[in-house]
Amino acid sequence: KANFLCYTCKEYVEDLAKVPKAFLQVSTLLLMCLWPQSSRSPFCSLTGYTHEMYVDPQREIYKILGMKRGEGNKTSVRSPHVKSNTLLGSIRSIWRAMTGPAFDFQGDPAQQGGALILGPGNEVHFLHLDKNRLDHVPINTILQLAGVKTVNFSNKPRIIDI
Repeated sequence: KANFLCYTCKEYVEDLAKVPKAFLQVSTLLLMCLWPQSSRSPFCSLTGYTHEMYVDPQREIYKILGMKRGEGNKTSVRSPHVKSNTLLGSIRSIWRAMTGPAFDFQGDPAQQGGALILGPGNEVHFLHLDKNRLDHVPINTILQLAGVKTVNFSNKPRIIDI
């Protein structure tokens, strides 16, 4: 789920955008959003996301998959892709709402998302339904489960002990 005003969603999608297309020769990375197709361009410009994106403003697929609205269990592990703390992230979200074209594509802020690995065919290999806005599956976990090379999301250089 991607929501422009939700800092956790924005920061997660910024990391999804870092997955090179070359890693996805056999697989496809896609993002499902609640807002209209016309809002794709501003969101992609904001996050750098260039992979496939599907829109579901009526939440039909969300309902079929059983994705819930509202914050559930608050005791989840913090997403490694969320860099802002609650205060700073909320302030940035409010600033985007005040200064950007957010209101035409903010989606439903209470709608929880998830992660899904499908195929080939209709076979579901993995399904995670988020319980709250911090309950994202780490992107490298999804990539590993899909048999795709992982990505270094850290801005710090790697030190390899030989």
